[in-house]
Amino acid sequence: MEYALLQAVFLPLLLSPVAYIIGRKMGPTPAMWFTFAILLYTTIIVIQAALSGTVEEHYPWTDQFGEFGFLLDGLASPFAIMIYVLCTILALYSKPYMIHKFHEQYEEEHKEIATTTGNSTVVESSSLSNYVNAKSGLYFALYLVFAMGMLGTVLATNLIEFYVFFEIMLIPGFFLVALWGDGPRRKIGLMFLFWTHAGAVVLLLGFLMIGLTVGSFDFADIHESEIPQDIVLVSAIAISIGLGVKLAVFMFHIWLPWVHGSAPTPISALLSPAMIGIGAYGIFRLIVEFLPSTFADLAIWFHIWGLVTMLYGGAMALMQDDIKRLLAYSSISQMGYILFGIGSMSVLGLSGAEMMYVTHALGKGILFMMAGILIVKVGTRSISKLGGLAGKMPITAVCAVIGALTIMGVPPTSGFMGEWTLFYGALETAIEEGSTVRAVTFGLGLVATALTMSYMLWMLKRVFFGKTPEHLENVKEGSWYMTAPMMVLAGFTVVLGIYPDIFFKQIIPYFNGVLGV
Repeated sequence: MEYALLQAVFLPLLLSPVAYIIGRKMGPTPAMWFTFAILLYTTIIVIQAALSGTVEEHYPWTDQFGEFGFLLDGLASPFAIMIYVLCTILALYSKPYMIHKFHEQYEEEHKEIATTTGNSTVVESSSLSNYVNAKSGLYFALYLVFAMGMLGTVLATNLIEFYVFFEIMLIPGFFLVALWGDGPRRKIGLMFLFWTHAGAVVLLLGFLMIGLTVGSFDFADIHESEIPQDIVLVSAIAISIGLGVKLAVFMFHIWLPWVHGSAPTPISALLSPAMIGIGAYGIFRLIVEFLPSTFADLAIWFHIWGLVTMLYGGAMALMQDDIKRLLAYSSISQMGYILFGIGSMSVLGLSGAEMMYVTHALGKGILFMMAGILIVKVGTRSISKLGGLAGKMPITAVCAVIGALTIMGVPPTSGFMGEWTLFYGALETAIEEGSTVRAVTFGLGLVATALTMSYMLWMLKRVFFGKTPEHLENVKEGSWYMTAPMMVLAGFTVVLGIYPDIFFKQIIPYFNGVLGV
């Protein structure tokens, strides 16, 4: 298809004002179906392009920055597919959750007015309907721009283009958290803005050092041999720090539990499984592929950094009572797995790290949707106030168990294939190099998997099993808008666990080429 990647990236942006108008004039249901249709069409385009092999498109831009292009290859395909698959199905999930959220905020605002004026306020159905319509139009418009920013970052073929899309992700993300988050949402939105923008600025400094030295910002013109050693090392460190903030790895993780805990759950289910992992894509593309010698020097530090992140995130997750904060710390730990695999500096370790992005997208997407159903149907996020819900919410419970097994790396889910390949690659490197440090990190990495199993099983036990409290006796299953997307992801993770070559047949040849194997 001509201009396939251009369509996939820019159609959501160009049609986002239409989604806003439809929501404002016709309500959340037409806006949701319009958004779903756009994303379904663009998802099909991306999958068709991926099936045809490597697809590359280039367009004239400006002499200052170079060409504007898109590249869908063995590295980008799994990221692009998972981003748009999640965006598409979460558009359906968004409708009941966000209507619930709009109603809550409408009542809160009217209570504030009543408190200020001293008059009790009656919630009129017509004004509530207008409020919901206006908010739903804005929500789905921002949602489309957020999706576009994530895909554009993954497909970019130019350093400045990468930075532009990287920043575009931030803008709708900030508004989605600040407008419809929980708790002190505006403060948390500003925290998200500060941390991720600061990381992006450091990333840009690394890009400028490379681009100005090479004389071009196009990926095709970047050759490590043409960059002085001192500049390439400093730029690689700057890029690693900038992307580390997005990954929320240890030391740069402060913002993530607050933002993921506050964000509307459909957005949490995009921020955690899809957006933060784009930092890993940047490391794959910008350091592993373009700066291989520098990567060889930094690999052991990535390895150790990943291990510390795995252990810290897992330990913190064990201490949480808020289910969304537990999942947020789990995401930190899972990003540690990816960085651990990148640091293995082997084809299988790197391939397993990318597969971990896919499995994390599937497993954590399911679990955040489970948390959203609990918020809507039960009205609490506190794990200690839950229990025995498997009998009340069987579909949610089964999907949550499959999601947890995926994160734990238990067969036949995709998580097993990701973790098995990642740890195989790490052990392979440790044996080949005869490295005591790598052997120790491998053993400690296995300890981190025990931590992962601990907090996941503990969460499942407290939420879905045991005696049902009296206040939960009348709880019912979530609507099909909420449960069907979970079932799709649950089915996908099992299929991918049985047939991992759906992605491995693209990923492994790519890393063979990058490492020259």
